[in-house]
Order: sequence, then structure tokens, then C-alpha cells
Amino acid sequence: MSTAVLVEEVSDWSHNAVQLCGRISGVPAEKELPSGDKVVEFRIIISRESRGGVDTLDIAAWSSKTRRSALTLKEGQWVEIQGAIHRRFWQTPTGVASRWQVESSAITKI
Repeated sequence: MSTAVLVEEVSDWSHNAVQLCGRISGVPAEKELPSGDKVVEFRIIISRESRGGVDTLDIAAWSSKTRRSALTLKEGQWVEIQGAIHRRFWQTPTGVASRWQVESSAITKI
């Protein structure tokens, strides 16, 4: 006699996509990581809608297309960023460090 096991299918409704508009806070910087990968990092300043003040968000451009786009950005320039939020980890002399950043899939000057 066989015993049928009923397995409930679980749906994953996860979605990680952001669209941000803000001003470039400084000159984008290109880095080469120990792995040999290249990334261009910069920050954008976004005004808060309800409470006043601003948020400054870290943006990373990993693909060759977004790295090229990022390197043309100037401080104070308005941009739209499309991408996803990721947490990066790396080793430091005192242990593992991490930070959240937006990994850009598209950068558009506005």
C-alpha cells in the first residue's frame, strides 16, 4: 500500500525593484575589487516627501553599460535610477562588514 503525500506548492511573491529620482551628491568613483570585478559607486540625494530632510542612498553600477553611464555623471545632476536593493558583504581586519546599496540596472539623466 502506498501512502500519498500531499505537498502544498508555495508561491514566492518576492519582488525587488526600485525606481529613484535624485541629485548626484559627488563624483562617481570606479573601483576594482580584489576579485577583478569593476564597479562604479556614487550617491544620490532624495528629498523626503512627508517629514522634510533628505536621504542619501548608495548606488552601484556593475554592468559595463551602467558603469559607462555613471562615469559621465556630474555633482548636482538629476538622475533616475532603476534597479534593486542588495546587501554587500566583505572581509575587514576586524571581521565581516556589510552595507545596503541600490544595484542600478539603468541610469537616466533627467
